[in-house]
Amino acid sequence: MIYFDKVCKVYPNSTALEEVTFTIEPGEFLSIVGHSGAGKTTLLKMILAEDVPTSGNVYFDSVDIHKVSKSKLPLLRRRIGSVFQDIRLLPNKTAYENIAFTMEASGRPDDEIRSDVPHVLDLVGLSDKMTSFPHELSGGERQRLAIARAIINQPDLLIADEPTGNLDPINTAEIIEIFKKINEIGTTIILTTHNKKVIDNLGRRVITLEKGRVIRDDKEGKYAL
Repeated sequence: MIYFDKVCKVYPNSTALEEVTFTIEPGEFLSIVGHSGAGKTTLLKMILAEDVPTSGNVYFDSVDIHKVSKSKLPLLRRRIGSVFQDIRLLPNKTAYENIAFTMEASGRPDDEIRSDVPHVLDLVGLSDKMTSFPHELSGGERQRLAIARAIINQPDLLIADEPTGNLDPINTAEIIEIFKKINEIGTTIILTTHNKKVIDNLGRRVITLEKGRVIRDDKEGKYAL
């Protein structure tokens, strides 16, 4: 569970979040929408402990994220997978190696790597691209690879920040279907997007931010801005 308790974030020249309070239950698929500058990215940074609230608290399973010691913070972050609009793949490694590298960094044994990497590539529809380098993949394939890398260590939470922003409608639809499959196996998903069609077709919970405030929280929401 994730709980924002009256979270405010004030920068020298602006207020990014103001009195933000909401709960995300395990296994939810939540979309967060809002115009540029509404506070979406700041909110995600709070969950990843990349930014600190000016006031208020953010909890992950009853643990105050911003009171976790630096030595324990990597363990917390391993429970969170992230996918971004700028895909951030390792250009000199194959699809297989990009994912294996993430497992190696987490200390996973070689036999697990050999077993799990093909499985996750199959989940995202890239079984035939195992030896391909990122520059040999299409934009949609690169994003699918990024998703595979984000979920290979079986995170409790997947954060997807504008993951379809650079994709055409067909690839966008395929990426969203992958997220739905990931959610069905129990992973909590937080999606930020400006894509009205994606939100409307999902029919899942939607939080709308405006000038750092939550102005709507709809259980089966539409894109309403």
